Amino acid sequence: MADNNLITKSDLARVREIEFVSSFGKSIAKLMEALGTTRKIPKQAGAALKAYKTTGTLAEGTVGEGETIPLSKYKTEAVLLGEITLKKWRKATTAEAVIDRGYDQAVDATTAEMLKDVQKTIRKDFFDFLGTGTGRTRGDTFQAALAQAWGQLQVFFDDDGVACVYFMNPLDVADYLATAPITMQTAFGMSYAENFLGLGTVIFNGSVPKGKIYATAKDNLVLYYIPVGGANLDEIFTFTADDTGYIGIHEQADYTNMTSGDTVVCGMKLLADKMDGIVVADIGPAPAPTIGKLTVSSGEGTSEGKTKLTVTEGKLDAANGYKYHLGDHADDVVYGQNVRSWTAWDGSADIDAATGQTLTLVECDKEYKAVAVGSCSVTAKAGE
Repeated sequence: MADNNLITKSDLARVREIEFVSSFGKSIAKLMEALGTTRKIPKQAGAALKAYKTTGTLAEGTVGEGETIPLSKYKTEAVLLGEITLKKWRKATTAEAVIDRGYDQAVDATTAEMLKDVQKTIRKDFFDFLGTGTGRTRGDTFQAALAQAWGQLQVFFDDDGVACVYFMNPLDVADYLATAPITMQTAFGMSYAENFLGLGTVIFNGSVPKGKIYATAKDNLVLYYIPVGGANLDEIFTFTADDTGYIGIHEQADYTNMTSGDTVVCGMKLLADKMDGIVVADIGPAPAPTIGKLTVSSGEGTSEGKTKLTVTEGKLDAANGYKYHLGDHADDVVYGQNVRSWTAWDGSADIDAATGQTLTLVECDKEYKAVAVGSCSVTAKAGE
């Protein structure tokens, strides 16, 4: 009779599963600590996830004695972000792979790599979401862009003490990090530094596009997740999960094809309550403006030697005017070029021109600086 305390293969599999989910749980817990995220909301699969935008106007506060105090009106609009779904991954290791490389390398190492890839998927989803933030700013250097993002958050949240968190690509700050005495930490496969330049926590990861910084207030972030140990999954499936319930794994041998299979499930989304509370800062000078394009066509005018122009696009600014010149100059006109010496056109009057000539038309601002250009071959009314 087997001893009750005998360690079996199923016990070892359970230990490996616990190590897997514990590693994930500790990693995500450290990330939540770095992000300052205290709100963790469990959801059922298929639940709608929403961000919110609040707008309104504060009423006049000067109220006479005995007068009714006017109401300040605010409204909160929900922005549907989609549904939270349970993601599923599976891998299998053959008996031959175990024989050839040993169990630790064939199964444990691949499971550890799988965990990294799961984390990478969650990170990418989060950074893709941050990129949809509606706050915008720019700075010539990463330090200037970081400071501008900080300023935008102070104004938006109207709180000098707001705790901020920033996300940026390591390549944008590599030269600075090489010489600066900064203490770096790691969480969820990412490096981060607290109180970076005195502005808040900065997280560095290659999933953030180079040349951009994502920034928000820590209180704006929330973690939604499907509890793997709940959501009725445990009525059918047996997954090992840690106390957080963020991720689950089940290891099982399949004797029909002699493989060791691992199934991993996770439903997590890091989101923000307020989309306009996410600032996307561009690093570098603003690109030079480029000349707009006009679609110009020519038809017969009302009298001999006259042509009537038609411009498909509306003006970029109602205060802008038109200037034209006979000749093919469209490729030579650049944004901001002064066209004061060109002939003015009111947008409707016929123009003196000969059939076959090329006419170049420019939309210009009040200072006669070109903002858009187009050209066409003239068709003029012929003589009778």
